[in-house]
Amino acid sequence: MWKARIEIMLKKSVLDPQGQAVEGALHSLGYDNVRSVRVGKYLEVDIDGGDKEAAGAQVREMCERLLANTVIEDYTFTVTEVQR
Repeated sequence: MWKARIEIMLKKSVLDPQGQAVEGALHSLGYDNVRSVRVGKYLEVDIDGGDKEAAGAQVREMCERLLANTVIEDYTFTVTEVQR
C-alpha cells in the first residue's frame, strides 16, 4: 500500500484573500512579526497495489483532473510505502 501526501497552494501570482484574513487576525492577536500567510490544502490518499511509480502517476493524474485547479494552483506530493 502507498500513502500519497499532497499539498495544494495558490500560485504566487494569485491573490490569497483567505491568507490575508488569517494574517490580519494574527496581527490583531499580537503576532505583529507575521509577514505573509498563504492558505492551501493538504490531502492524504491511500493507494492499494502497484509500484511507487504507478502510484505517483495516479496521484499526478488525480491532481490534474480533480484535486487542483492548475490554472491558479500548484501542487506537490510524495508517495511512501505503508506496511499493513
